[in-house]
Amino acid sequence: MKLSEIYNRLNTLSAFELQESWDNSGLQIGSYDDEVSDIIISLDLDEDLIAKAKEGTLFITHHPLIFGKLTDLNFDAYPANMIKKLMEKHLKLISMHTNFDQTHLNAYVAEHILGLRLENHENYIATAKVDMPLDAMIARVKDALTLDQVKVVRAAEHIKTVALCTGSGASMIGTFDADLFLTGDIKYHDAMTAKSLGLSLIDIGHFESEHFFSEILAKELKDWEISVIISNSKNPFEIA
Repeated sequence: MKLSEIYNRLNTLSAFELQESWDNSGLQIGSYDDEVSDIIISLDLDEDLIAKAKEGTLFITHHPLIFGKLTDLNFDAYPANMIKKLMEKHLKLISMHTNFDQTHLNAYVAEHILGLRLENHENYIATAKVDMPLDAMIARVKDALTLDQVKVVRAAEHIKTVALCTGSGASMIGTFDADLFLTGDIKYHDAMTAKSLGLSLIDIGHFESEHFFSEILAKELKDWEISVIISNSKNPFEIA
């Protein structure tokens, strides 16, 4: 299958034009004329995935490898070191980031992972009505995401409305109405802001809330006449 056909199918599934202006989703490495026989889906790329991939494989990742301004190709530094290894093995790369957040990822995690019944899903914020103690929601999040511990900002003991944004969504605090916000990468001043607004927070982790990207996309591609496998990158963090 030509890479151009794969790109067009992915664009139909989750339009690349939906991505934010600062994002870099789409074709990152490769040519639209390239032939592809194998696809590997992963949240990110790492050296182990590249080393194990068959020559000519297409990676589809959530996070773009080339993200910020690329001013040089110093092969001793990231991301140029990864780009070099991809090109040496004729590997290709497409990323589906903020477009996929909007069309699939946030709603999927809310409904299928956390078991919430969505009331609204607009842009990056999925909201649901609930009626439970905050501690019960904390327990549900830990169980569903396999987290031993979570950071919590406790503004109220009972929750009626939950908002969710996978990955790093703390910049959206104050833009929606909810009793509880679930997102990752929550910083100290995010917590202070939320507390002042009467908004409880649970930090659901960046990797922990987004690694479902691979299983979602694999389900969407299951009927394609091409080999598609999930081979997720490893979480760069560990609890010591």
